[in-house]
Amino acid sequence: MGNVGLLFVGAVLFMNGLLLLGKVDARSGAVFNLFVGALQVLTPTYLIFTANNDNMKILAASGIFLFGFTYLYVGIGLLIGLDSSGVGYYSLFVAIVALGYSYVSFRLFKDYPFGVIWLYWAFLWFLFFLLLGLKMDSLKVYTGWVTAIEGWVTGVIPAGLLLSGYWKHPDETAIALGAFGVVVFAALWPLTRKTPRVTSPAPPAGSVGAPT
Repeated sequence: MGNVGLLFVGAVLFMNGLLLLGKVDARSGAVFNLFVGALQVLTPTYLIFTANNDNMKILAASGIFLFGFTYLYVGIGLLIGLDSSGVGYYSLFVAIVALGYSYVSFRLFKDYPFGVIWLYWAFLWFLFFLLLGLKMDSLKVYTGWVTAIEGWVTGVIPAGLLLSGYWKHPDETAIALGAFGVVVFAALWPLTRKTPRVTSPAPPAGSVGAPT
């Protein structure tokens, strides 16, 4: 059940990346955030109720709420025009807590790929804090690309592999994920921060050198 939720986390991150890049209308994106947010609240609730007081299962499911509440908050905020600072500072909370879940994945669960994926999410939610909480609008394009890419790398692809039984070779997968994140997100920085070249405006009609 959690893997199905992960698939749609990938979908909503991809959509939100496109939203930040100006490719998706805010209100239509808000509706999809509400769908996935509701799923990501109901899923861990079910997993916790059926965990039979297994603390490790409850711990594993509890982190899903971080994202469910994010998408609900974003969806409602976009629909009714809330200021983004609340989502931004909540994202700082998520980023910090995600570091703890990364440690848990590495240390307790020995799940090295998801230890790395939690680091991806910590980085992304910290970008949300900078963009939405501190209003660093210069990061919008960079954050949009990171969000869209993480939708596939941390959501859609792992979910597909897990659901089909092809999620194997954890050590190699963790190394590949770590290398991919460092290389791609570092390379994106200068590419998304380029200042567009200023072109000289056309001379007004009737001026020297302009057709009349």
